[in-house]
Amino acid sequence: MTATTSAHTSVAFDHVDVLIVGAGIAGLSAAYHLKRLQPGRAFAIVDARSNIGGTWDLFKYPGIRSDADLQTFGFGFKPWRRDNAIADAHEILDYLHETVEENDLQRHIHLGHKVLKADFSTADERWVVTLERTSDGTRVDVTATMLFSAAGYYDYDQGYTPEFEGRDDFGGEIVHPQHWPEDLDHSGKKVVVIGSGATAVTLIPSIAASADHVTMLQRSPSYVLPIPRQDPIANTLRRFLPAKPAHDLARAFNIRRLNVLYGLSQRFPRQMRALVRKINAASLPEGYPVDTHFNPSYNPWDQRMCMVPDGDMFKAISDGSASVVTDKIARFTKSGILLESGAELEADIIVTATGLRMVPFGKVALAVDGEDVHLPDHVVYKTLMVSDVPNFAFTVGYVNQAWTLKADLVSAWFCRLLAYMDEHGHASVTPVVSDRSMPLKRYVEMDTGYVNRAMHLFPRQGTRGPWEAPQSFNRDRVVLGKDPIDDPELRFTDTKLAPTAATSSSVDEAFEVVLGE
Repeated sequence: MTATTSAHTSVAFDHVDVLIVGAGIAGLSAAYHLKRLQPGRAFAIVDARSNIGGTWDLFKYPGIRSDADLQTFGFGFKPWRRDNAIADAHEILDYLHETVEENDLQRHIHLGHKVLKADFSTADERWVVTLERTSDGTRVDVTATMLFSAAGYYDYDQGYTPEFEGRDDFGGEIVHPQHWPEDLDHSGKKVVVIGSGATAVTLIPSIAASADHVTMLQRSPSYVLPIPRQDPIANTLRRFLPAKPAHDLARAFNIRRLNVLYGLSQRFPRQMRALVRKINAASLPEGYPVDTHFNPSYNPWDQRMCMVPDGDMFKAISDGSASVVTDKIARFTKSGILLESGAELEADIIVTATGLRMVPFGKVALAVDGEDVHLPDHVVYKTLMVSDVPNFAFTVGYVNQAWTLKADLVSAWFCRLLAYMDEHGHASVTPVVSDRSMPLKRYVEMDTGYVNRAMHLFPRQGTRGPWEAPQSFNRDRVVLGKDPIDDPELRFTDTKLAPTAATSSSVDEAFEVVLGE
């Protein structure tokens, strides 16, 4: 089995201590931490795709890149050595392949195997996991003591596209970025990109140079902020310091910088709105209608900001190769899109950058003793476990910080949990809400389309204690990185299934978590 080609034979294990679902950033982080902090622990990574990389292997649209700097989006344990802080997909994939090779993770990775369902047996204190080999549909059951979901929250099968009246009348090609055809030729063509999120602002400058013209059609504006593609502080530190100290310093600085930006946006939204508007106006031609196209109705960071490296989208607008139209769609026509204002946009290609579908835990059907787990009836514990579901952990990253910051914290905490269970002879662990009257709310509190469409599928969060799930790296690096595993909201069993009480564990001190300090 290699990390780059699909498996055509059965997985090479029947049972593992930890089964990781997903070979993207979160899965590789979990694997690295298990290997370093839990040497000798048997683990495997399974992924339905034929390559590692998750998101970065899935999306093939032009210009795909990170929307966070690689000092924070990269792993805490592996320095980012390239000049571009905002990195293209191929650079990120190279980095992930290096991680696999450097840490001998390849032999643990089993590609081409999709997880269909997982059922925890209380009697056997293990998961029975059904895998489907994607090459021929063959199914096989394997077992695992712990199940770790690193599948993120994208539906890898399909993106989100609303119903557009007249879609079948359009005489050109309609493309969703999640399913970008390799042979799509946009040279010399009129392209309309529907949407104003991160995908749209990435696509537009990438295809504007060769297209006849590109129009971003948005129903309402988003915050778009130009940032440098290269980080001068990180690149300077690398010239004077060894790679790891330079990476740690740049990582800490960038974490604090974004924390300050986010904090100021929450405390002083009016002033931050004015600052972003001023930056946008300075990046666009004099007299450009900034308030029409780049002044959202919501406050900064109420939704995730779109970052454009070196202001490339603003440059495309300024040189006339791209434009922005803020209007609503009445219907598709044979030659383009009719707007509610009565104007019509001509198009040869329409790109529906209208968002993603969110799904919990890779759509794996979870059950406990044969009874299906209905996730909305459950509560997240410390943002990484689910109430009443034994021996299960997951990674879902931040919406206001780099995804990998959360992945590294979760992975290190998970290893501390395993060490604690070993020390005390525990076979299973289950978060249990002691106060059933505690008010509950959505797991992610962000008013944006893809979140609103999907939160009814996810477990919820509580309003106090370990059941809260704030989007806060500063809080998590204490709760996950430093607080003891011992918690009255966790129920442990030993190998004889007798309940035992959690006690403080000295092993917590043995694990040093990279917190970006």
